[in-house]
Amino acid sequence: MDDKRSWRSSVGILQNGQSWDSISREIKPSPPSTSMVNAGIVAFVGTIFFIISFISPYWLQSYSYTYSKFQNMGLWEFCFDGFRYPKYQYDHKFMGCNYIFAEEYRIIWQWMLPAWFMAVQTFMTIALLASITTLVTVSLILVRWPLQIIMRYEWHLTGFCFICQAVTVVAIFFAVLVFGVMCWSRDWLLNPNFNYLSWSYAFAVVAGGFHAFSGFVLLHETFEARERKRQATNLLQIDHQGQMGMGMGMGMGMVSHGYI
Repeated sequence: MDDKRSWRSSVGILQNGQSWDSISREIKPSPPSTSMVNAGIVAFVGTIFFIISFISPYWLQSYSYTYSKFQNMGLWEFCFDGFRYPKYQYDHKFMGCNYIFAEEYRIIWQWMLPAWFMAVQTFMTIALLASITTLVTVSLILVRWPLQIIMRYEWHLTGFCFICQAVTVVAIFFAVLVFGVMCWSRDWLLNPNFNYLSWSYAFAVVAGGFHAFSGFVLLHETFEARERKRQATNLLQIDHQGQMGMGMGMGMGMVSHGYI
């Protein structure tokens, strides 16, 4: 009677798609691919360049030999040295570096923040959020946490990372394009020929290149992960069918010999 129960329980395990050897064996998750690791590293380096560009006030800078009243500026900070706004009726000099929304600059906000510049700020903010989302998701994939979700939806998450990188690259592209064209407008900073695009702007371009490369790697890894998922599913189905057949064969043999 005990033998019959033991056999039936074993057949039940086989019918559930497991082997006898797997009862006491711990399932170990597969490690992340080399491409995924490389994509994460490149995305991290690109984000470092991007954050430096995002917060530093050197997108546009004046040549030192011009003695311009405008010194330098970034997305969120302007620096002046005795600048007078010609359309302001009072003789007020703007000195030093201040946050773009500081009270000091309140009277020239409309001049400092044309629509195209606010569009650049918006594009860069979108790119920042997308790049950080990519890093968080890639980190979860690399550390395999939470394990069940990562193992089940790895290629979906990798594809999501690619989409985030694509959004980052497109947003950076439009930001540097619009700024690179419109910063020479005479309706904005006076004497634009005294200025030049500085290293913060260059860092944004470099960051876009890193994110573009990472995006291509993630796209390739998405297809690779989907193929690995398909192959693993096929193997599980074949193994399940084989174990079912073996279990049924053993059952029929035991019935024919009168064990059941």
